[in-house]
Amino acid sequence: MQFPPGEYRFQVSEITAHIKEILEQSFSTVAIEGEISNFRPAGSGHWYFTLKDRDAMIQAVMFKYRSARVAFTPADGQKVVVRGNISVYAKRGNYQIICDSMEKAGEGDILAMLEERKRKLAAEGLFAEEKKRPLPFFPTRIAVVTSPTGAAIRDILQVLGRRSSGLDVVVLPAPVQGDSAGAKIAAQIRRANRFQLGDVIITGRGGGSLEDLLPFSDEEVVRAVAESEIPVISAVGHEIDTALTDYAADVSAPTPSAAAEIVSKSREELSDRVYRLKEEMSTRIQNRVENAGLLIRQFTPENLEERFRQVLQPYQLRLDDAKEEAVRNLQDMLTSSRHRVDMLRSSIEGNSPLAILRKGYAVVTDRRNGVLIGSVKQSNTGDPIDIRLHDGRLDATVENRYTRIEEETP
Repeated sequence: MQFPPGEYRFQVSEITAHIKEILEQSFSTVAIEGEISNFRPAGSGHWYFTLKDRDAMIQAVMFKYRSARVAFTPADGQKVVVRGNISVYAKRGNYQIICDSMEKAGEGDILAMLEERKRKLAAEGLFAEEKKRPLPFFPTRIAVVTSPTGAAIRDILQVLGRRSSGLDVVVLPAPVQGDSAGAKIAAQIRRANRFQLGDVIITGRGGGSLEDLLPFSDEEVVRAVAESEIPVISAVGHEIDTALTDYAADVSAPTPSAAAEIVSKSREELSDRVYRLKEEMSTRIQNRVENAGLLIRQFTPENLEERFRQVLQPYQLRLDDAKEEAVRNLQDMLTSSRHRVDMLRSSIEGNSPLAILRKGYAVVTDRRNGVLIGSVKQSNTGDPIDIRLHDGRLDATVENRYTRIEEETP
């Protein structure tokens, strides 16, 4: 942004707006690594904190809809990488980063490595569903590959002691973190298979950082789990933690305690389930018998007759209505036909020659040959004629003959 030469005077809000525009356009998406300081989670779910290194610091904020996606709870002193955009908070005149994501420093490289390893092993078929085997319904011995002093084995033993006190547990000790842990865990899984030390193998540990859980994503451990002839339960960390053994194992449990609960379905629990099913079946059969009895009691002779009438009566009513409608239609047709006949009779009678004669008209014919005389030109003086009236006939002789013009002449 350029301004004219010489002194240019700004209001505070104006210069701040220009700085805000420059920063937000120039640093719309950045990644910053630093140490968290003065972490202040608000009741609204927003996070306010400072990112710093040895020489500088920057204010940071992560709003609730973004912070809810972070897989860990930040704390002062943690080194993290945040991604977001630089913004200016005008009311305080300071700049800050609005964070879209946050991860622990170095986790990005680890996650990328794990994702690449996951794709490689999946391509080899180590995670195929068809290779997974069901757990035995009543295992008698459980082999546990974990640290003998960790929280995981204590949780497993506590659950098994409460739910299946007669179950044998074989602990195969192995470190669960560190560079050499993966090889030792894999060796113990193979040992359990070689000597058939259990009906089920549980391998896992309690929760920890991403680096702490790396042994259970070690390629050698994953291969040992996939190759195991004994069904394997992977129980790594807490519910939000994931290791590659979770994909290779026959069953993945969210915690070591959950793994112990899976294998310790007690006979008492099974007995209770059978009893509940028996009671439920008995109740359903009884209900069906009672319903059948109620249905049968409805079919007495009286009820059957009444139900037959209920079915038949609507059809009878429809038949009566149809019959009455047919009768009405026939009556209407007869009335209309009778009226037409009367009209035709009147028309015929009105056009009858006798009817015309009753009005005073007459039919004149030549008596000699019976020819109808319709004009004075057809007769001469002295010709005999017959005059036909409506009630008889007159004999006459033409005495004079007049045309219409002569008749009208005075």
